[in-house]
Amino acid sequence: MTSSAPRPLLFLDIDGPLIPFGGTTQEYPAQAEGTCSGPCGSGRNPLLSRIDPAHGPRLAALPCELVWATTWADDANECVAPRLGLPPLPLVNWPEPSDTEEQDERGGLHWKTRTLVDRAAGRPFVWIDDEITDIDRAWIAAHHRGQALLRRVDARRGLTEADFAAVGEWLHALRGTAPGNSGS
Repeated sequence: MTSSAPRPLLFLDIDGPLIPFGGTTQEYPAQAEGTCSGPCGSGRNPLLSRIDPAHGPRLAALPCELVWATTWADDANECVAPRLGLPPLPLVNWPEPSDTEEQDERGGLHWKTRTLVDRAAGRPFVWIDDEITDIDRAWIAAHHRGQALLRRVDARRGLTEADFAAVGEWLHALRGTAPGNSGS
């Protein structure tokens, strides 16, 4: 990949990857108070305390452009990005549900899949989500002209060391650089 090529995209979901859920409350040590002044919080949101602020610098260090791929919409930048120490990130704008999307979901294709491929417009991308299936992988392989890594995260654990390692290795291999090397 040449230095003039746009950086790969990393589409990041919040619920599951950044806010783990589905386990016992003892499995989720609070990182800090879960407050948010934006419309997502209207005060205290106990799930925000599950966000590990150490994930922010690790995400920011990846050689890619971070993009929210979540239904949190603007709340992602108002409530989640500051907890991670990230600047406001671009958002994927989800279209209104259509008959095609309803058919896709009945067939097992995630409702985000088509939109993410459209948003990538041929650029390489990583998609981190807790709902990715083999159907999404096959559809993207058939319809996306660029490279893609779909990383399914266990929603009970959220992002792990193994997830960061896999994503980092893929991004560095794509750029032809070693982790820790800027590749310039």
